[in-house]
Amino acid sequence: MLLALDVGNTNTVLGLYRLDGDEAVDNPENAKPKAAAHWRITTHRAQTVDEYGVFFVNLFEMHGMAPSQVTHIIIASVVPPVETTLRRVCEEYFHVEPLFVEPGIKTGMPMLIDNPTELGADRIADCVAAYARYGGPCIVVDFGTATKFEVISAKGEYLGGAIAPGLGLSADALFNRAARLSRVDIKRPAKVIATNTVGHLQSGLYFGYIGLVDGIIERILAEFAADVPHIVATGGLASMIATDSRYIQQIDEMLTLDGLRILFERNRNTKPRGKAH
Repeated sequence: MLLALDVGNTNTVLGLYRLDGDEAVDNPENAKPKAAAHWRITTHRAQTVDEYGVFFVNLFEMHGMAPSQVTHIIIASVVPPVETTLRRVCEEYFHVEPLFVEPGIKTGMPMLIDNPTELGADRIADCVAAYARYGGPCIVVDFGTATKFEVISAKGEYLGGAIAPGLGLSADALFNRAARLSRVDIKRPAKVIATNTVGHLQSGLYFGYIGLVDGIIERILAEFAADVPHIVATGGLASMIATDSRYIQQIDEMLTLDGLRILFERNRNTKPRGKAH
């Protein structure tokens, strides 16, 4: 089985894929095997190898699985402080040397940007999965700690994108700098014109953020001299925000993990990924 880890600044998402039997990936570019299990946990920069290891083992055991079933691991991380820790977790608790999405990995996607090595591992996985699944042209909007916009051409080239502060970051900035404003639950309010402070904040945060997302997409489309692209959303906040967007057509919560699975297949024979000793 393949364990895929998407390590973000706020959350770490784990997905477990079968690589044999009925789930064999004979056509990894278009196949969409269902993850045998997936979890979303909080990313802890200060957590030790043993703390992560025990937590991962408990997740497996809760689903009737054992770490020994994992034969391969691929990791996309945007949090450098935890990468060494996770490498040791993979080697000590799963006895597998992990493959990191980093410069030098085969992506199968031309990167038409100034410095391809600057592109985040999660963004690469998003783009690879989106083009494999939906074709091009395509726009991916990944709602995480930051909201990332990725643009893919009809030929499967990465053309570039944009990064904006995530909804959670925007809310934190408001609450931290405005002394008289208390934190509220960020959710879709019943109407834009609210009649109390909680409603005012929810309206501004929610509908204001949709305006940001649609505004950036609208400007991308204006620059994008091509057919109307497929626009897909992913990430932890996608299901809340994307439903009111004028442009987002689909929500795919497994996009990043499925992209990691595809990247693993493209790099499977590059280097032996046997058990670490």
